[in-house]
This record gives sequence, structure tokens and C-alpha cells, in this order.
Amino acid sequence: MSGHSKWATIKHKKAVTDARRGKMFTKLLKEITVSARMGGGDPKGNPRLRSAILEARANSVPNDTIDRAVKKGSGELGGAAFEELVYEGYGPGGCAILVEAATDNRNRTAGEVRHLFTKNGGNLAEAGAVSWMFTRRGYFAIDREALAEDAVMELGLDLGVDDVSTDGEAYEIYTSVEDFLRVQEELAQRKIPTLVGELAMIPQTSMDLPSDKVRSTMRLIEALEDHDDVQKVWGNFEVAPEALDS
Repeated sequence: MSGHSKWATIKHKKAVTDARRGKMFTKLLKEITVSARMGGGDPKGNPRLRSAILEARANSVPNDTIDRAVKKGSGELGGAAFEELVYEGYGPGGCAILVEAATDNRNRTAGEVRHLFTKNGGNLAEAGAVSWMFTRRGYFAIDREALAEDAVMELGLDLGVDDVSTDGEAYEIYTSVEDFLRVQEELAQRKIPTLVGELAMIPQTSMDLPSDKVRSTMRLIEALEDHDDVQKVWGNFEVAPEALDS
């Protein structure tokens, strides 16, 4: 599973420096609302909601705004009724792509997502075409300068996580969905900083993206991520960091 951090940490850094913070705030709050609707408004019993709230706080979203989003999702406050949708497709290099969206108009969103795939050299597929390649898991990325490699391996054993990888751009820790909150709390208590901490769709296997398809694939990914209704985009491709920077 090594290599997930190559994309995940780059996306994280991009979000931190993204000038369009208004759009980012909207996506974060929509994720909170959908999470509360799907799993209830108590973050202690809803890992996805807790993760969304922590991400919003890390990006300086005000607490009262977060609270309103939770209450909208749990039904305490009125507001737009968002439904969660997943789109599946292929990128220009043949990689599998999963798109998670939250929308109040599924016909509009489906048409626009299809258009983005087509415009950027990919194609939207039928439900089930690529989702079987991914598994929902807890995922944490830790800066390599924060801990020594043997300390990370010992940490993984101590926390009882599913897997630890030390050969990517960052140390990577994988957990089950059920263990995500526990590990997240343990890392916070031990004051171990994380670059990424989320419930992610992890590919079971990855493909090396052809060098001549890197730019077109990333254009598709960025176009999808820029769409107002798209919350997360996942792919099963490997690409060298220097190729992403070129």
C-alpha cells in the first residue's frame, strides 16, 4: 500500500495554500452536514463526522459554523437536503477514479461530472466498475522528520494498527474504520503530528501512471476536485513526486 502519501500529502499541502478558502470552507461544512446525516450528530460515535470536524478546525473554520453544520445534518436546523453520491470512472492513463459528491441536485451533478471526465480525456463508468478496487480504511501520514523509522514501527505495534509503511514520502499508518477514532486520539495524546488523518478509500493495488499521461490525469483530478459538489477524489495510480511538480 506504500505510495498513498505521495498524493495524499500533496493534496493536503495544496489545500493549505489554496487561495480559494471560501470554496474549501463550503466543502468542509458540506462534509460535516452529510456525515451527521449519515451517522448521527455525535462525533464520539461517528468517526467520519469527527474526522470532518477536526479537518474543519485545522483549516480555521469557526466552531459556531461547524456546530450549525452538524445541526443541519442531524435535523436540528433546516437547510438544503444533500445526498451523497459516488461516481466511478477511468482517467486518461487507464487508472481507476472514485468521486465522492454531496449534492441537492443529482441530475445536475451527474451531467457536470460526466462532462469533466470527457473533457479531460477520461470516461465515466457504470456503478461498480472500479469501486471494488478500493477499501474504506483509516489513514494517517506522519512527517518523516517527526519520528525515527524504528519508532514508527514500534508505534504501529503498540497501537495495534493494520499496517505501517515507511517507504513513501511520509510514514503511513492504516487502520480499520472501527479503530480510526481510537488511533486518532492516541496520536493526539502522544503529541504526534499528522500530515493527513482521514477515512480514505485505499486502492487494493496500484498502477504506475505512464509519464505521458501524468499531466492529463492530474488535470482531470484537479477539475473534479474544483467542482462545488465534489468532496473527495480517489485514484489507484502511482506517480513520482517530481512528475507532479513538472
